Amino acid sequence: MRVLITFLVLFFGTWSQGFCFDRENPALSPGAIDSERLRHIAQEPGEWLTVGRDFGETHYSPLTLINDQNVDRLGFAWQYDTDTHRGLEATPIFVDGVLYVTGNWGIVYAIDGKTGQEIWTFDPEVPGRWARNACCDVVSRGLSVWKGKVYAASLDGRLFALNATNGAVIWQTDTFVDRSRPYTITGAPRIAGKNVVIGNGGAEYGVRGYVSAFDLDTGKLAWRFYTVPGDPKKPFEHPELEMASKTWDPDSRWDVGGGGTAWDAMVYDPDLNLLYVGTGNGSPWVQAERSPGGGDNLFLSSILAINPDTGRLAWHYQTTPGDNWDYTSTQPIILTDLEFKGKQRKVLMQAPKNGFFYVLDRETGELLSAEKYATVTWASHVDMKTGKPQILEQANYDAERKLILPSPAGAHNWQPMAYNPNTGLVYIPAMNDPAIYERRKRFTYIKGINNQGAHFSEGTITSELGHVSEEEAGGFLLAWDPVKGKPAWRHKLGHFIFHGGVLTTAGNLVVQARDDGLLVVYAADTGKVLHQIQTGSSILAAPLSYTIDGEQYIAVMAGYGGGPFGYFPVGSAVEKYGNEGRLLAFKLGGTAVPLPEELPPLGPLPKPPVGQTVSAEVLAEGKNLFTKACGECHWNINGGYPDLRRMSPEVHASFQDIVWGGEREALGMAGFGDILSKEQVEAIHAYLIKLSYEAYHAQTEENKK
Repeated sequence: MRVLITFLVLFFGTWSQGFCFDRENPALSPGAIDSERLRHIAQEPGEWLTVGRDFGETHYSPLTLINDQNVDRLGFAWQYDTDTHRGLEATPIFVDGVLYVTGNWGIVYAIDGKTGQEIWTFDPEVPGRWARNACCDVVSRGLSVWKGKVYAASLDGRLFALNATNGAVIWQTDTFVDRSRPYTITGAPRIAGKNVVIGNGGAEYGVRGYVSAFDLDTGKLAWRFYTVPGDPKKPFEHPELEMASKTWDPDSRWDVGGGGTAWDAMVYDPDLNLLYVGTGNGSPWVQAERSPGGGDNLFLSSILAINPDTGRLAWHYQTTPGDNWDYTSTQPIILTDLEFKGKQRKVLMQAPKNGFFYVLDRETGELLSAEKYATVTWASHVDMKTGKPQILEQANYDAERKLILPSPAGAHNWQPMAYNPNTGLVYIPAMNDPAIYERRKRFTYIKGINNQGAHFSEGTITSELGHVSEEEAGGFLLAWDPVKGKPAWRHKLGHFIFHGGVLTTAGNLVVQARDDGLLVVYAADTGKVLHQIQTGSSILAAPLSYTIDGEQYIAVMAGYGGGPFGYFPVGSAVEKYGNEGRLLAFKLGGTAVPLPEELPPLGPLPKPPVGQTVSAEVLAEGKNLFTKACGECHWNINGGYPDLRRMSPEVHASFQDIVWGGEREALGMAGFGDILSKEQVEAIHAYLIKLSYEAYHAQTEENKK
């Protein structure tokens, strides 16, 4: 049946707006994307050939069949169920009638773009224990399709080249240099010249970042670029590291890894033959622990321009020297051409976590603009001569707790922004999220779990920053003018910070989904809300748009998870309807979205075990270990992971078997027996029993009122 469906999709073809693909050309097999086709994507407005549609990854569609005059007729077309309940963050690629997309663990789906019928799937069968290494859920942000192959990476670090026709494995390779370290892959591989390129994540836990390039046809390693130096007692792997090492204290914590992981942002310019890579935070976060002597700590939180043929660095720009706040530069990068001061420039644009919007000349790395697009209290401005931020005293939390904006979630996280050449505006899913940073009094490196060296808690935006209104807190959709360096319009999205990525179109539209389940369509020029659709799903992914048989579709992956650490906000669709994974498609004249069944209300908290007698020291150790080993997933009671205050007597009895022994690894709950002792696990259990009893007691007292 799958072979028959594939044949029918290919035979009858896909009619794009203003373009009909030539089916008589025998070279046009499934997944027939190449450099020439991408360069001429303007001739195929109905296709979406990269994660961001084009070489510049603008997330802009030139389609106009759905526009600001008729979008109120947009409705449900079809859905594909992934049979998952975790984060879905990828934007599909659409080529010749087929949608290719990744889901949890790196599972790949090929789906008929008109009907939503499955053509094939590929499951890399990632061991459930690998979920422990993922700070922010077992997510994937996409794949690449090239010359009949689908390139996708699994959470556990394997890179696959699959046959676009049937999903069969052509080759696979291991991208990890050290499998004893908690590396993961959640980003999309990118095609850059003759190679496919991939990075990795894991800096929160303690790894050394790098980018790897592999031959498209064979999977053979072409080059590897380390983003931070290793132990200076050992030889440098490539020349750039000698320069970078001079910006680190020789007595740095090389055993922790250094960080700098390139876990998402990558984009390729075929004209300049340059690959642009955004790098991540330090490991640990606290520079005084990581590099006690200070320094810029290259290439943390930087944008790198790399020759994809040789792996050599052409230029670099560091957005946050000596990063101390988890201000990664791994947020999506957009390439386009803009006129600056009367001169046409090839530019690179990024809105990284630190709150400044950067415009760089992508040929030379020259800084053209760096203006605040959100509330920023860690730096006053960026010096345009040196390119460095001027850091404020408020940013220093070495000696005392400080309220700082942005928080570790950033002013913008991984959700794609979009650039519309007609309006000249960039649309950013932004946020003002205050956080209280605190350096840990005693940093202890434990291999394989949280090694940030700091912790943070939610702050009130008015508690120490009187000049900032409470109305400024939370998420907002921002239309930013990159030439003028200021907002064009701004739409408040509510107190919760995380909302979906953005699509913009030539129909004068901006499309974004939200945590409350609404797919909202705005006028791109004014920000006016034109249409809303309740999907029944909290959504983080960015939509795409494409055409089949002269009909335009908008589609988006629906499944909540990832940052911020499995938290499901009050009033969200996922709280009301659950978190069924779906790919949703919409078209003009569509119907209402079929909503999932509403979840039943939670019952009362169960009575926890009684008679526990443990020392304050054991409880303190349990709290510390829970924060480091468990808190990323279970820290918030209103989340996508079990509320551990609600453990049943059976779970309490099996706590050691689950947490230490790995009894539920197949379900993604890894065991910690290789990291923690049974005594340490028991301390965590004691702390959770204490929390359970406190919550149960509070509930009992409330019921008496």
